Amino acid sequence: MAPIVEERVLFNSIPEGYPEPGKTVVFDESQKIDIKTIHLDGGSPVKTLYLSIDPYMRGRMRPEEEESYVRAFKVGKPIDNYGVGVVFRSESFEVKEGDHVYGFMEFQSFNAYKKLSDAGLIVIDNKYNLPWELFVGAVGMPGKTAYMGWKEHSHAKQGETVFASGGAGPVGSFVIQLAKMQGLKVIASAGSEDKVKFMENVGADVAFNYKSADTKEMLKQHGPINIYWDNVGGPTLDAALDNAKIKSRFIECGMISGYNEKVPVFNIDKVFSQSISMNGFIVYRLHDKYESQFYEEAPELVASGKIKHREQVFEGLKSAGEAILAAQKKSAKSDSIVLDHSELEFYNADSFRYVGVTRLFG
Repeated sequence: MAPIVEERVLFNSIPEGYPEPGKTVVFDESQKIDIKTIHLDGGSPVKTLYLSIDPYMRGRMRPEEEESYVRAFKVGKPIDNYGVGVVFRSESFEVKEGDHVYGFMEFQSFNAYKKLSDAGLIVIDNKYNLPWELFVGAVGMPGKTAYMGWKEHSHAKQGETVFASGGAGPVGSFVIQLAKMQGLKVIASAGSEDKVKFMENVGADVAFNYKSADTKEMLKQHGPINIYWDNVGGPTLDAALDNAKIKSRFIECGMISGYNEKVPVFNIDKVFSQSISMNGFIVYRLHDKYESQFYEEAPELVASGKIKHREQVFEGLKSAGEAILAAQKKSAKSDSIVLDHSELEFYNADSFRYVGVTRLFG
């Protein structure tokens, strides 16, 4: 088989504000690859199928010398994030041809791994035959974030009230449903009427559009709150602090309002005046404690429909820049954004014939 174009998404420049498609990241077709003659050396080449676009990626668009909880992207190199791929050749004892794997993958058509476990990849046990893209969504990192953060920090009790900002996203909507399973009253906010309907559909008792309703007044009317799941920070965090019960619990998952510009919080003094417990977390630090439990419970909850979800799919690696910007501006129809690069779903290593699949999107 003749060499084919290796599509890639390269980190091109550090943005000052919002990332710009075609400037911050660029689509590249300058390299070619012969997938039949890749030297395996005991490893496995993996065809990229689905990649997750997540808000936290903005924090990786910084100078390499600036330390954080996750490494920076390197200028001139492919960006990476959580993805699902399929093994199309293997000399490894860890995987066989046709296995689907999950973990960090570079945004390029193919990734070659000497040892998948060293790269942090796992073979997906898809016993409920879920669509593969869900393993970068509801049963991937976003689902883990909601499940593990809630288990670790909510200390939820039946009859309590929780407020979830960013409630239409893959994390926030999962939190809404976990809270309802435990008998809590749920207040949730998002930035469009369509997202309000989705939050109502997944069980929120009070769902509102923060662009047309005053968050502080909504919480005053329907609160006070025992738990706040924070995805946005800024004025929404201020409103939650103003409407928190004594000894309430704040779970700081993200603060997207401040990712592209500085957004202050004015009433942090409420933390001591209301005896608020405020916990931030990074999901991978909870893996050892909860990952096995997550994979035992979450796929079944999703397969049975007890956990509802939805995604917006951007087709192909060349859409990466637009998808990244949509995640930051919350302009996507869904806050769960999947980059679909599965047009070449599976290669037979001998004949290299295309085997088609039916793909379903939430």
